[in-house]
Amino acid sequence: MRTRRDSLKLLGATPLVLGGCASSLPEVLANKARAPINEGPDWGQTFEGQRQADRGDGTFLNPILAGDHPDPSIIRVGETYYLTFSSFDAYPGLLIWQSKDLVNWSPLGPALKDYIGSVWAPDLIHHDGRFYIYIPARTADYKSIYVITADDINGPWSEPVDLHLPDHIDPGHIVGEDGNRYLFLSNGDLVQLADDGLSTVGEVKHVYDPWRYPEDWDVECFCPEGPKMLRRGEWFYMLTAVGGTAGPPTGHMVIAARSKSVFGPWAHAPNNPQVRTASRAEAWWSRGHATLIEGPQADDWWLIYHGYEREFWTLGRQCLLEPVKWRDDGWFEALGADLSKPLPMPKGGEAIQHGLPLSDDFSAPDLKPQWAFYNPGAAEYDRLQIGSGELSLAAKGAEPRDSSPLCFVTGDRHYSVEVEIERDPSARGGLLLFYNDGLYCGLGFDEAGLVMHRYGQERRRQDIAPGTTRLFLKVTNREHIVTFHFSLDGETWTKFDVQMEVSGYHHNVGYDFLSLRPAIYAAKEGAVRFRNLVYRGQYDLV
Repeated sequence: MRTRRDSLKLLGATPLVLGGCASSLPEVLANKARAPINEGPDWGQTFEGQRQADRGDGTFLNPILAGDHPDPSIIRVGETYYLTFSSFDAYPGLLIWQSKDLVNWSPLGPALKDYIGSVWAPDLIHHDGRFYIYIPARTADYKSIYVITADDINGPWSEPVDLHLPDHIDPGHIVGEDGNRYLFLSNGDLVQLADDGLSTVGEVKHVYDPWRYPEDWDVECFCPEGPKMLRRGEWFYMLTAVGGTAGPPTGHMVIAARSKSVFGPWAHAPNNPQVRTASRAEAWWSRGHATLIEGPQADDWWLIYHGYEREFWTLGRQCLLEPVKWRDDGWFEALGADLSKPLPMPKGGEAIQHGLPLSDDFSAPDLKPQWAFYNPGAAEYDRLQIGSGELSLAAKGAEPRDSSPLCFVTGDRHYSVEVEIERDPSARGGLLLFYNDGLYCGLGFDEAGLVMHRYGQERRRQDIAPGTTRLFLKVTNREHIVTFHFSLDGETWTKFDVQMEVSGYHHNVGYDFLSLRPAIYAAKEGAVRFRNLVYRGQYDLV
């Protein structure tokens, strides 16, 4: 067993070629209607019964990455695509994924190991043979945009460099018509970068006034953000998100503009918005923050963006893929409707093994890539020892809210998690579904017995397991109905006598742009040891 302070290694993935057959877009759209929520559409499945987009028949059903994967930033290098997302308060951050076909994705590992605050929409780029990630981040006292670099996507990645841009978020990198490098920023602004991309040149300039939607649409706010850039032929294309990230399901949307110069003038697309949820009856809500990307086969183009699944705000903003076509007038249009039906796979490419197991026997000497601390301190990994079948976590704080729980993202509508927990006499340990420090539920136990967590509040249950130092806990979340079980031996389980409904554990209630995540925690004094965490996804629970 050894500490895990500085060994944030990227894990490789072995491609696995899968078969499939092609189908035409109209044929697929005509053959599959949206299923009711309680039945579930016919996704494929990967590790532990987790759902996956690839159905194995030449079609896929969104999301391509289920669960909280917001603000996707994608690049293509050779035949491989790389993708990362906002990681907000989770560290290590900026987990990088790879794909050969835009639908099946395998994790490499986290690029950001240093705490710089809550990480918002990044921009992953490849320029002159080097990788860069431009990272907006904020703490309670400071916010800016940083950059990290690497010669290899697998790292090592550099320490963050502060670009001293405190008034903007959502950078979008592009090389201008003059050969200089630029970052587009929120609100239609632009700043030049030095040739090495590690500092800015001159002042921020305003170059674009985004298209305005009709006043009677239901939106959260105007909030122009997430500029994603593409140069195609003589034109620069800018995709911008407006309408607010959450709020009403019809708010968030994608608009487009183009210009022959990064400085403008920028012309609005005649078919704006490019993507928008028109009704809460649609399968995906608040769709936005899009990037145009060419598929494995030339002239096969796609939009990749995020959205909330209908009535599943708790899963966060999930990663979606939609086909587009280029029109004769040089603009493009999206073809996926509300994404409720299967779509033909991108042409060409090959499928690698999708996703990653979420179960963990803690036999490895390092944390697996699904794990991340919530709101960690600078020395958070000093709390952690792992290996030989056990994760030992030093206590922090008094309750889950101030203990920096260790969490992972799930994308299943129903699932279960169970784990063995052994605590020091003065420690408290537990199993949670954790949204943020004000909104979580779960069970913990200490010397006085069981503690129930609900709505981010604690209630003592001294009649259950007082003095116990070892307990097995299990949580089952079936489409927002949460049930807990406990056991003294891991074989005979007792149902906890309070069940919970958690459909409101999300951003529109608790803010923070996160998702409801399984988590483990250690609080009070001493340490808590966790063994054999088992995850079962929605297909394993049918």
